[in-house]
Amino acid sequence: MTFPILSVILLTPLVAALILALLPGRLHDTIRQLSALAMIIVTLLTLFVYADYDMALGGMQYTEYMPWITDLGVAYSLGVDGISLPMLLLSSVVGLAAVYSSWHVEKRVKEYFVLLLIVIAGVSGAFLVRDLFFFLVLCEMVVIPAYLMVMIWGSSERVTKEHAAMKMTIFLLVGSAFMLVGVLLLYVSAYESGMRTFDFEALAAAALAGHISWQVQVTAFLLLLVGFGSHLSMFPMHIWSPDGYAGAPTAISMINAGVLKKIGGYALIRIGLFILPLGAKFWAPLIAILATINVIYASYIALAQRDIKYMIAYSSISHMGYVLLGFAALNVVSVGGAVAYMVAHGIMLALFFSQVGYVYEKTELRRVGDLWGLAHYMPHVTVGFMLAGLCSLGLPGLIGFVPEFTIFVGTVEAYPALTVIAVSGIIFTAFYVLRMLARVLFGPKVERFAKYPDERKIDVVPLVVLGVFLVGFGVFPGLLMGMVDAGTAPLAPLLEMIQDAPTILGGGQ
Repeated sequence: MTFPILSVILLTPLVAALILALLPGRLHDTIRQLSALAMIIVTLLTLFVYADYDMALGGMQYTEYMPWITDLGVAYSLGVDGISLPMLLLSSVVGLAAVYSSWHVEKRVKEYFVLLLIVIAGVSGAFLVRDLFFFLVLCEMVVIPAYLMVMIWGSSERVTKEHAAMKMTIFLLVGSAFMLVGVLLLYVSAYESGMRTFDFEALAAAALAGHISWQVQVTAFLLLLVGFGSHLSMFPMHIWSPDGYAGAPTAISMINAGVLKKIGGYALIRIGLFILPLGAKFWAPLIAILATINVIYASYIALAQRDIKYMIAYSSISHMGYVLLGFAALNVVSVGGAVAYMVAHGIMLALFFSQVGYVYEKTELRRVGDLWGLAHYMPHVTVGFMLAGLCSLGLPGLIGFVPEFTIFVGTVEAYPALTVIAVSGIIFTAFYVLRMLARVLFGPKVERFAKYPDERKIDVVPLVVLGVFLVGFGVFPGLLMGMVDAGTAPLAPLLEMIQDAPTILGGGQ
């Protein structure tokens, strides 16, 4: 029997959360150290799987399978491929950085880290499972702990933290309701053809064999699109994101923007393309239009923001439009670019929020007009801001450049006009990011900021961890793009089929 490494990755944060729940609440240092140890173990195991994955062989590897509810066809099924493995690496790295970004939390420390580890386990598990039932459970597992963390430890200058928490939760739960209906429709359709399963591969085979009609695929995809779109912050389901991110504590802002949002994009590919290809083909033009609105509308709103967290939040919505556009083009190049860009975007956003969180923790300020010349006193923070800001611009040599360029290459043939419009979003991004960096970092010296310390020791860990991947995957893009290419290669024949004739699957049923 092979070592169940994926189960260890999934369960380690949950076991650590259980141990923390049993510890006395006064042991703050022990609680922090156990949380960090759990995430270090998860990250190291994920790096091992990433390095050991056989890209030449491709497909699902490190698979684990155990029947659970046999009457319904539910099974505990885990596995990773070239699409899910980069997302798992993203969740592990961001989770590790989030723990260290929370090191100075003093209010209800035990409860904070218990909830944080549950959220990390939920988002990581969503990329590991190969069963739709467990996928829905893990998506739901994240929402309530995140709600509690925003309610208890959040802060917002524009709205109350209670408002931000409730708004985020309502949108995510409504989206989950649409997801549930879509999954049930898909399950019932497969059941009527003699299949009783929630397994991703089995459902994909059923669609390919024509057992899931094109009418069901179109309807189920639309329902799932609403659900996934709420996680992904797709227009018009995006409106929870700015308040949700700005009101959340630093770690939850990092995970929400860096990883939780990516579950929607990952699910669009894993479920939308592999299981519902005809539905994806039918709704792709609408997704492309909404993606372009995401890019331009959110960029324009970001220009007017003075609160740095809100600016980053709208920037995040804008950049996720590129992921949606890459998906809508329905070719291997664009979809591969979308997967890689989700990783790049997650690391960049997590770094941005970690640095803003540190500054706010020390100064209780995060408005552009209130912060000046931090580079004179906080060189480490300056490096973090510059790396994240320049990555958001798509600077060559950083992780975002190659995935973003790949998306444009893949989409320009399918949607030339929309691609040109989306590319212009880079101009907006350059304007608001460079303006913020110039004022906050390189303005004149303000003596009152001299008393605030720069990041040192524990505080600099998020910058180092995230910065290594941000620069490493930028200088050596093949480390990321090679893995993604191995994952998207099986899509090539399927995408060619639906491009040639939308009803070819199942003989036009």
